[in-house]
Amino acid sequence: FLDIIRGHVERGVRTIRLDAVAYLWKELGTPCIHLRQTHEVIRLIRLLCDYCEAPVVLITETNVPNVENLSYFGNRNEAHMIYNFALPPLLLHALLGGTSKYLNAWQMAMPPAQLGCAYFNFSASHDGIGLRPAEGLVPEEEMQEVIETVQGFGGLVSLYARPGGSRPYELNVSLFDAFAGTHAGRDGHQMERFLCCQAIVMGLEGIPAFYIHSLVASANDHDGVEKLGYNRAINRRRLDYGELRAALDDPESMRSKVLSRLREMVRLRSAQPAFHPNATQFTLQLGEPFFGFWRQSLDRAQSIFAISNLTPHARSIAAMSLNLIDGDEWSDLLTGEPVKPLSGEIAFEPYQTRWISNRQKTQ
Repeated sequence: FLDIIRGHVERGVRTIRLDAVAYLWKELGTPCIHLRQTHEVIRLIRLLCDYCEAPVVLITETNVPNVENLSYFGNRNEAHMIYNFALPPLLLHALLGGTSKYLNAWQMAMPPAQLGCAYFNFSASHDGIGLRPAEGLVPEEEMQEVIETVQGFGGLVSLYARPGGSRPYELNVSLFDAFAGTHAGRDGHQMERFLCCQAIVMGLEGIPAFYIHSLVASANDHDGVEKLGYNRAINRRRLDYGELRAALDDPESMRSKVLSRLREMVRLRSAQPAFHPNATQFTLQLGEPFFGFWRQSLDRAQSIFAISNLTPHARSIAAMSLNLIDGDEWSDLLTGEPVKPLSGEIAFEPYQTRWISNRQKTQ
């Protein structure tokens, strides 16, 4: 396998994902997960990557509870990046219920990644939204409410066997359709809710990742599930390039609207030093309807207060609650609106995200 990896690197591959790597080593009489030998193999691959003449990034994919997942950083000698598996179910819970309660508690307890390592932040994948990483973070009865809500929007749930019976393993749903409404039912804020989710992913410490069907706002593919016979097919629709191109060329189509907004946010994000993968992050306490955090660039020159309204209602916060430094010129990077640091209210539309910064960088 090292020869295979080397062969790909020689052909230009610069990012290598170790899929389901927690189960790499098998040993009779053990659960065959997270074994010492598995971590030793990852350390060997990391060592070879670090000594390669080309910069190779190693990503581990381990869909397990949060504490177990974090172990794959090692002591800065295993993965360069780890999939941030707790993030998708926590975002779903927060935006369907309009509360940052558990998202905040989890984020406050997350250790910063060591320099040179980073969280791989994502909200959807070809598999589904894993529920195991939320175990111990969200009460079972509240996660069950999330499951039932998503099922009401056409989503499916996959189970796994546990002593005493099966339990939910993952939600299978297109992320765009997962945000068709809230626990109260469908509403008219689907796109805003979805974009809020993506703005949070872009702002958090780490590197954001986007699944192709999220980028282009794909809907649930129930025909694919029926044809192929497995739940994960619901978010693996085979795209017809001509149809996709036509939709993206139509400014009134949902695919076009979503991709255009995401591209603009990515463009702005990539220009901000405070969104460096290892820039300082501090979780803000703004009440359950909001989720917010402060990012500061490595040279401390730029600050960004990334704040999202998680509810379908217009809300506001006092500008003074953010401790914006007086004398700097603050503005929202996403709208260009100025923000006064010491007076007034900062208004938020339903599901609006603001990136309030003292340095306006556009490229």
